[in-house]
Amino acid sequence: MGVDIADIIPEGARKEVELSALKGEAVALDAYNALYQFLAAIRQPDGSPLMDRHGNVTSHLSGLFYRTISLMEEGIRPVYVFDGRPPEFKRKELEERARRRAEAEEKYREARETGLVEEARRYAQAASRLTQDMVSESKELLSAMGVAWVQAPEEGEAQAAFMSLKGDVFAAASQDYDSLLFGARRLVRNLAFTGRRKLPGKDEYVEVKPEIIEADLLLKALGITREQLIAIGIIVGTDYNEGIKGFGAQRALKHVKAVGDPLKALKILEGWDVDPVQLYHYFLNPPVNVKYTISFGTLQEGRVKEILIYRHDFSPDRVEKGLERLRKAHKELKGRQRRLDSWFQ
Repeated sequence: MGVDIADIIPEGARKEVELSALKGEAVALDAYNALYQFLAAIRQPDGSPLMDRHGNVTSHLSGLFYRTISLMEEGIRPVYVFDGRPPEFKRKELEERARRRAEAEEKYREARETGLVEEARRYAQAASRLTQDMVSESKELLSAMGVAWVQAPEEGEAQAAFMSLKGDVFAAASQDYDSLLFGARRLVRNLAFTGRRKLPGKDEYVEVKPEIIEADLLLKALGITREQLIAIGIIVGTDYNEGIKGFGAQRALKHVKAVGDPLKALKILEGWDVDPVQLYHYFLNPPVNVKYTISFGTLQEGRVKEILIYRHDFSPDRVEKGLERLRKAHKELKGRQRRLDSWFQ
């Protein structure tokens, strides 16, 4: 779900761009975030996911294969960052997500039985499950495609933010804003599902484009520090805590600025479901893999075919066309590099 601070992000700190504008840049993608998006979006008309003849879900592999190719064709170097063990803070949120998924699965079955196709599709999306087997096979596919991935010890967004802060990637990419609290220099939203997208529950479509948020410009525009931004996020509520009742992003911003000291701003509020000081320090210094390597390997076509065609019944013609695009993208990416630091000047 992530922290909801969209209301306080000024226009001057965000910029909507075309995919081609990211050409030559390495971007760290929140892998779990992307895979869940693929599982939710790539489905049959009745809402059921794509599956092979053995009943194994393949929506995530389809999205990962074709979307990654599209990004590379635009000259983007994707680096997928995978979550490790969840922090203890997150247990309550994970339990709540499991409850919501179980409830959505039941409603999905009921909707299918009564012929309510649109409702069935909506509930099916909410019931998406990402298993460890899916994660392992996603890593296997990325390696076969010659695409870099990094394993985080805990939160993938924290790892992506660290890589961004070090300058090893241009930005962290996720739908959530948590990367900004974790210290990312830049956040790219909408990267995993740009293009024409259907609005939920409506027969309408919108054009989705990537959006870049510059952390320095955001903090400067709001007149706050990263530490104060962390306090604002905790007050609003994160994946690790429920936040304080009655506080949206705007009110939290006013409160933190009025108090000044971020820790004091947290301590003087009541109604916490976790220790806000401990959570503050988690965002400030999260566990990360400091010895990671970003390795863009070579394309292993036979291995890709084994995973997609022979193991999961993907169309040989479609996979071959995808591999042709991927070969070309790999060739064009070699030696290409430029920086986008001047965009917001």
